Amino acid sequence: MEKYWKETKYTKLFDVVNHIFLITFTIMMLYPLWDQFVISITDTSYQTIGSAFLWPEKVTLDAYKELFSDTKMLRGLGVSVLRVVVGTASTLFCTGLLAYVTTIKQFKGRTFLRRVYIFTMYFSGGLIPFYLLMISLKLNNTFWIYILPGLCSAYYMLLIASYIQNIPASLFEAARIDGCHELGIYVRLVLPICKPVFAAIAVYLAVGHWNSWFDVLIYNPSGVWDTLQVYLRRILLEAEAFSRIQNVSQAEAAARAISGENLKAATTMAVTVPILIVYPFFQKYFISGITIGAVKE
Repeated sequence: MEKYWKETKYTKLFDVVNHIFLITFTIMMLYPLWDQFVISITDTSYQTIGSAFLWPEKVTLDAYKELFSDTKMLRGLGVSVLRVVVGTASTLFCTGLLAYVTTIKQFKGRTFLRRVYIFTMYFSGGLIPFYLLMISLKLNNTFWIYILPGLCSAYYMLLIASYIQNIPASLFEAARIDGCHELGIYVRLVLPICKPVFAAIAVYLAVGHWNSWFDVLIYNPSGVWDTLQVYLRRILLEAEAFSRIQNVSQAEAAARAISGENLKAATTMAVTVPILIVYPFFQKYFISGITIGAVKE
């Protein structure tokens, strides 16, 4: 009885400490986002440069109106969304198909193919040769420069292949006996069963495409296919450059800095919130797989 009471006591203490830690950690993670949101809707006359905010003094949506009234910004938003959708879907399909090919035991070249892709994880030609290759293929200043180079990922191939190998081989044998070809097996059998791993990888791919901006600067010098993140970077650079101009009066610089902070916070929210909405739709696939019990012997 005494031992049970001690175990219950320490268990409750652990639960309390664990809850306090998780609540504190959650607040630390959410507060910067909340601070940016408050700054974005707070009137500039109530703002002080460098101060933190818990609640807006005077709510205004001028920053968001100015942000979304810019046609270039809206076009950048559309390019970012299109890149996330097309890039994520195409990479998942092609990488998953490659992973399935490397798990087919009847395919004699699967070991060599896997080793070739693993080799690319550790060795690459570098940025300059890759840039020259994209120029020679005439992919610069096109939308496909964001999609084609990343169609197959060696790392995600290994993750998906490991998941496929846990699927009972009798499922694939039954499908082949029924006359289903390999592509049909991949589409009708592998894709539905591997939803958990595909969903997890989809989140990583979507976040990577959404936050990417360096490749846009390198391969899109014309600015035709600029993404939303590039416009955010330009806003940050313009606000910083304006604050360094010596001929601007102190009052004008302060007013412009405050207005710049307001606009930068609104842009940050516009960039961050959409990708946060994606996670809840994929969360259920992270918890449990669906291959358990697929075949009963």
